[in-house]
Amino acid sequence: MTPREKITSFQNPRIKQVRRLREKKGRIDDGLFVIDEPRDLSRALACGYTLQHVFYCPTLDPQRAAVDHLPVSTPIYEIERDLMEKIGYRENPSAIVAVMHSQPPKRAREFDGGAACVLGLVGLEKPGNIGALLRTADATGFDAVLLIDTALDLYNPNVIRSSTGACFLGNIYTLTSAEAIALLSQRGYTVYAAAVEGETSLYATTFTDRCAVILGTEDLGLDVTWLQAADARAQIPMVGKLSDSLNVSVSGAIFMAEVLRQRFKSGAIAGKTDRDLRANLQ
Repeated sequence: MTPREKITSFQNPRIKQVRRLREKKGRIDDGLFVIDEPRDLSRALACGYTLQHVFYCPTLDPQRAAVDHLPVSTPIYEIERDLMEKIGYRENPSAIVAVMHSQPPKRAREFDGGAACVLGLVGLEKPGNIGALLRTADATGFDAVLLIDTALDLYNPNVIRSSTGACFLGNIYTLTSAEAIALLSQRGYTVYAAAVEGETSLYATTFTDRCAVILGTEDLGLDVTWLQAADARAQIPMVGKLSDSLNVSVSGAIFMAEVLRQRFKSGAIAGKTDRDLRANLQ
């Protein structure tokens, strides 16, 4: 392990840089981003991301385990708790903050159409929702995610945290609605729009082997361009007295779980299942 250098000043340029990387402009300008949790760091490294350096607070790591599995050449800067609280994202920070090299966003031309199931997120603005949907997409076998007409970047701290590292999988593409509609059509996907006023119930909808589930914002939903481009418009049945809509991450999870159920039932995927589980899913 690389010898540790101690940093004690709040004015240290590296400390100031971390604070700058909390903002999108800083991340874009420097080509770097920050990870605050050992779990997310291990997943980023497993997905091919590289470290620039790490801040480590021994007093927050009684077992001295947070840096044991880092690459041997990683520069480590040891800091006290007051500095970690200043640069950490959470009120109660972990023992490690890692500065990582970012990867350029993938564009439409890089999408090869190999994914059987695609999730499209149109105009979403809340990083927590996007992160949660990325996590669910991975769990349910959606092998590609399209971030459509959004200004958010994948390295927003809330995206990283709520996705539990799924944002590092390398299967996420940033594009416009026009690009996405053309791409899905060219690649032969059946497009299913999630719509409050959908013509069919989600549970009466049959998803094809190559499907794209498209979600819009909670307040406005999908615009007419997407509703007209969709091959089917499905709604989630609801029987509440007051609630007529769901959080977009919840809606997305319900749609993706239904796609997964149908794929299990049809035998399209084997997954981590057995005969009894398959029977229950029917």
